[in-house]
Amino acid sequence: MWRITAEEAERDQARAAGGLTAAGLRAGDRVAFLLPASPGFLAVVFGALRTGVVPVLLNPALLPAERVDLLDDADPSLVIDSDASLAALLDAVPVALADVPLTRPMHYTSGTSGRPKGVWSGVFDEADAAAMFRDEADLWGYAAGDVHLVCSPLHHSAPVRFAASALLRGGDVVLLPTFDATAARRALRDESVTTTFMVPAHLQRLFADGDEVAAPRLRLLAHAGARCPEPLKRRAIAAFPAGSVWEFYGATEGQFTVCSPAEWEARPGTVGRARPGRRLETDDDGQVWCHVPAFARFEYWRDPVRTAAAWQGDAFTVGDVGRLDHDGFLFLDGRRDDLVISGGVNVYPAEVEAALAGMPGIAEIAVFGAPDERWGQRVCAAVVGEAAAADVIAYARERLAAYKCPKDVYRVDALPMTSTGKVRRSAIAATLGLEEPYNSPTRHEGTR
Repeated sequence: MWRITAEEAERDQARAAGGLTAAGLRAGDRVAFLLPASPGFLAVVFGALRTGVVPVLLNPALLPAERVDLLDDADPSLVIDSDASLAALLDAVPVALADVPLTRPMHYTSGTSGRPKGVWSGVFDEADAAAMFRDEADLWGYAAGDVHLVCSPLHHSAPVRFAASALLRGGDVVLLPTFDATAARRALRDESVTTTFMVPAHLQRLFADGDEVAAPRLRLLAHAGARCPEPLKRRAIAAFPAGSVWEFYGATEGQFTVCSPAEWEARPGTVGRARPGRRLETDDDGQVWCHVPAFARFEYWRDPVRTAAAWQGDAFTVGDVGRLDHDGFLFLDGRRDDLVISGGVNVYPAEVEAALAGMPGIAEIAVFGAPDERWGQRVCAAVVGEAAAADVIAYARERLAAYKCPKDVYRVDALPMTSTGKVRRSAIAATLGLEEPYNSPTRHEGTR
């Protein structure tokens, strides 16, 4: 693990910004990253943000064909995909930086079509940039003296936001190269960690082996990214300092709610009320809409049709369904219809199905999520045809990043359908008897 001070971060970010400037990048240009977490990675990302250059943060586990598709779409001026290219940017003459980020990173997310879409915010003016930074840093109360533990990959949106809040308010960041429960417990105990962000899968792994989790200085453990099972949430509240376990609900596109532990204990299952400066409502179909300030607006990169569908005035939706109680607390009834969230990572069945549809021996296929004790959900596939489960998994691994590949394949006689001929994806797990979590989190393949 690495520990980064605010002073070190400031120096390295100025050098990184100098390297980007020397390479000819200007505000609004895009620089793509395909690297694992490191202090240098974080410095270049923040150096870009503070000069208005937009980092495009991509999962380094993507296969070459997947990378090409996203890079062709993002059209970056520079691609950083090696330690050498990163080091070159950090060995430059420093330049002046804005006090706060002037833009947001561009992340790719997908919808039920399976085609990834870039979430683009453009470059902010000075007032909106300051408001955007305060929106996050003030919400969580960041100040000099905080030590933030980064557990999640830096190609996700939340880890970058939290790390920026800590460093730019004068705090330190402790960075794990990948999540390891033993290393995380050690950091919480020995590095004077005051804040961290985790997904429920991280919490599950922290408690899996029964070891004590000590975090004497922790004031904030924020979690999001997937539904947190009630027993796991209660265990976290009991294990960590009083008042420290907060939840929020959001998406790559933007943030909706925040929920204190006291609010959750009074209303188990809620994801909280609207964050400051926002207002929530649901439409006749139960779809959740969030009214946001100007700095929180976004569009889908070069996709005006899907951008228009996501917005109604100053409110946007990501297609999630829920209900609001009389006090404004939101309860989610379901994530987007087709979305599988495994370990806090979004997997879109349509994309997986498209990759597998041409395999010999598959007549029909439906990809779905089944409950999993470790990951929240695991990616599964129901197949009509003669293809063997092992062959389907091997075929997927040749075409998709590992986290998208089905872990279990079930051969079925027919897929459950609606009266209009659409696959009833939500019914597949129940039909196969998979409503309850697996007893073994290490089970990789199954047939039925």
